[in-house]
Amino acid sequence: MTAHDGTSRHGTDQPAPAATAAGPDAGTPAGTPTPAPAAAAAGGATPATTAAPATEVTAGDEAKTAAEIASEKEAERGLRPGQSAKNFWPSTKRLIREIGPERKFLLGAILLGVISVAFSVVGPRILGRATDIIFTGLLSKNLPAGADPADVIAQLRADGEEQFADMLSGMTLTPGVGIDFTALYQTLGLAVGLFAVSALLMWLQGLALNRIIVRMVHRLRRDVEEKLHQLPLAYFDRMKRGEILSRVTNDIDNIQNTLMNTVTGLVNSILMVIGVLVMMLTISWQLSLIALAVIPVALVLTGVVGSRAQKLFAQQWDATGVVNSEVEEAYTGHALVTVFGRRDEVAARFEEHNQNLFRATFGAQFVSSLIMPLMMFVGNLSYVAVAIVGGLRIISGQLTLGDVQAFIQYSRQFTQPLSQVASMATMLQSGVASAERVFELLDAEEQEPETTLDTAAAGIREGRVEFEHVRFSYTPERELIRDLSLVADPGHTVAIVGPTGAGKTTLVNLVMRFYEVDGGRITIDGIDIRDLTRAQLRERTGMVLQDTWLFKGSLMENIRYGRLDATDEEVIEAARATHVDDFARQLPDGYDTVVDDDETSLSAGEKQLMTIARAFLARPSLLILDEATSSVDTRTEVLVQQAMNRLREGRTSFVIAHRLSTIRDADLILVMEDGDIVEQGDHEQLLAHDGAYARLYRSQFEGAAVDLDAEDGSSADGAEDEVPTTTGPLALGS
Repeated sequence: MTAHDGTSRHGTDQPAPAATAAGPDAGTPAGTPTPAPAAAAAGGATPATTAAPATEVTAGDEAKTAAEIASEKEAERGLRPGQSAKNFWPSTKRLIREIGPERKFLLGAILLGVISVAFSVVGPRILGRATDIIFTGLLSKNLPAGADPADVIAQLRADGEEQFADMLSGMTLTPGVGIDFTALYQTLGLAVGLFAVSALLMWLQGLALNRIIVRMVHRLRRDVEEKLHQLPLAYFDRMKRGEILSRVTNDIDNIQNTLMNTVTGLVNSILMVIGVLVMMLTISWQLSLIALAVIPVALVLTGVVGSRAQKLFAQQWDATGVVNSEVEEAYTGHALVTVFGRRDEVAARFEEHNQNLFRATFGAQFVSSLIMPLMMFVGNLSYVAVAIVGGLRIISGQLTLGDVQAFIQYSRQFTQPLSQVASMATMLQSGVASAERVFELLDAEEQEPETTLDTAAAGIREGRVEFEHVRFSYTPERELIRDLSLVADPGHTVAIVGPTGAGKTTLVNLVMRFYEVDGGRITIDGIDIRDLTRAQLRERTGMVLQDTWLFKGSLMENIRYGRLDATDEEVIEAARATHVDDFARQLPDGYDTVVDDDETSLSAGEKQLMTIARAFLARPSLLILDEATSSVDTRTEVLVQQAMNRLREGRTSFVIAHRLSTIRDADLILVMEDGDIVEQGDHEQLLAHDGAYARLYRSQFEGAAVDLDAEDGSSADGAEDEVPTTTGPLALGS
C-alpha cells in the first residue's frame, strides 16, 4: 500500500450519510448539518510539514419568525420576507398540467358539468312560466268571459287605467278562465325532472373530478419520492429534515385539499356564470347590464384581497415548515434535551414558532374570509337594483312577472358563483403556495447523470482503491483538495484518524459518490467509479456508521436488509460471525424479536453488532467503518472489534477511528489535522516519530492503561509494550 504527494488543504468533517448496510439504498440522510469544507491528502511516507488553520463553518441560529425563514431561503426560493409566490401563474399552469394523463376524464367531467348546468339554469325560466300560469289565470278569471283581451285592454285605457293596461298587454290572457292546472302540473313536473337530472349529473361529475385529483396527487407523491432518491447529499445538508417532511407531507396534503375544495366548485361556478348569463340575456339585456356591473367590482375586490392573502399563505406554509423542523429536532433529541434540562428553552422556542404560525395562519384566513361577505354585499346591491327595475318593467308591460322572477333567480345564481370563485381563488392561493414549494423540490438540481459501461461492474474483483490526483471543493470559489493521490491495496486496511473537524469523512463520501470529485478520479480495480451506477458502486460497498439505524421489524429482517435474497441460514451465519447470535438467542422470541420504533429493546452495543452483521451479510468488496465503536463501552468494544475484524477479512477497508486502540493493526494510518494529511505510516512508525499521531494516542490513555487486545488474550501487533505515560482530554470524533 502506497501514498503519493499531495498539497495542503483545509476543512472540517462532513457528517456521514445515515446508512448502515451496503446496497443501492445506502444513501443520504435527510437533515444533516450544513457541510463544512473538508479534504485530505497523503504526503509521502513521512509526516507532512505544515497545515493551514481550518475555517470553521457554523450553522446560523434558527429563524425567529416565518418572515426570517423566508429570508433565509431567498437563495433557493427567490422570495423576500412577506412576498407571495412570485411564480403564481406559472405554478398554477404547471399544477393544471399535472392533470394531463387524466385529460379524458377531465373532458368527460366538463361535459357532465355543461349538461348539468344547462338543465339547472333552464329550471328558473320554467318556474317563471309556472308563475305566469298562476298569475294570468287569477287575472283572467276576473275578466268578462269570452271577451277579446285587446278589447279589455282598450277599455282599461279608456277608463284611465294606463298602468294596469300596460301590464296586461304583456300577458297571454283568457278572459273568464281561471288557472290551467294541467299546464301548471306539467310545467312543475318538467322543472323537478330537470333539477333531479342536473343533481345526478353533478354527482357523477364530482366523482370524476375527485378521481382526477386523487390520481394526480398520487403521481405527485411518487415523483417526489423518486426525486428524493436523485438529490445529492448537499441538498439534505442545507435543508432541515422537518422542512423536507413538511413539503412531502403537509404541502402535498394541502394541494390535495385545495384542489378537492376548489376544482369542482370552480368548474361548476364558471359554467354556471356562462349559462346564467345566456339566460339573462334572453330575458332582458337591460337587466343583464345591471347584473354585469358586479363583475368589475368583483375583480377589484378579488385582486386587492387575493394578493394580500397570497402573501400571507406563503408565510403560513413557511412557518409550518419551521414548526415541523422544531418538533422533529426536539423529538429526535428528546433525551439530550432532558439530560441538559433544556425543556423550558425548547418549549419557549416552540411557543415562539407556534405563535408565528398562528399569526400567519390567522392573518391568511382572516383576509381570505373577507371575500365572501364583500361579494355578498355587492351581490345584494345588484339584487335590489334588478328587483326595482324589473318591477317597473312589469308595470310597463315589457316583462311578465314570471320573467322578472326568473331573472331575479338568475341574478342570485350569477352573483353567488362569482362570490364562490372569488373565495376559492383565495383558497387556491394557499394550494399554489404549497405547489410551488413542492415544485422547488422537484426542480432541485439532481446528482450528476450516471454514465455507465455495461461491463464495468463485472471488472471489480479484488477491491483495489486508488485516488488519482483528486480535486474537490464544496464551493467553487474555494478548492479544498487539490491533488490527492492514494492507493489502498486489496485486502488492506486504511485508517483515518484525527481530531474533530479534521476532514476524515470527506474521503469516504467521495468513495461512495455522495459527492462528486471536481478533478482527477477514484478507481476500484482500475475502473473509474463514475463508470458505475451509484447502485452498482454501493451494492459492492458496506458501511457501518457511528449512528446505528434499525427499522421496526424482527432481528432477522433487520440483518437481511443487507442482502434481501439471503436465506435464514445465511442470516444466522452472519449473526454468529458478528456475535449477534450470542444475545439474539437469549431474547424471548429469538431472531423473531421485533425491534421497537425507538430501538429501546436493544443496547447501543447490540444495535452496533446488528449493523455489522447486516454489512457482513452483504458481502461487500469495499468496507467503510465510520467510528463504529465510539458509542459502546469497553467490554462491548472488544466484541464489536472482533466482529469488525471478521468483516474486514479479505476486503479493502477504510476505517475512520475514534479510539486508536482499534486501528493499531491497520496497514496504513493517515493522520489528518485541519483538513491535511500530516502523517502517514503504520502504528509503530507513527509512535516512533513522536508526532501528531503519538500526541493523539497518548491523549487517550493513562499511564496504567490496559491493552484491550491483551485483555482479550491476544496481541495483534505487540503494541502492549507501548503504553504512553501522558494523559489528555482530547476526543477524536469526526
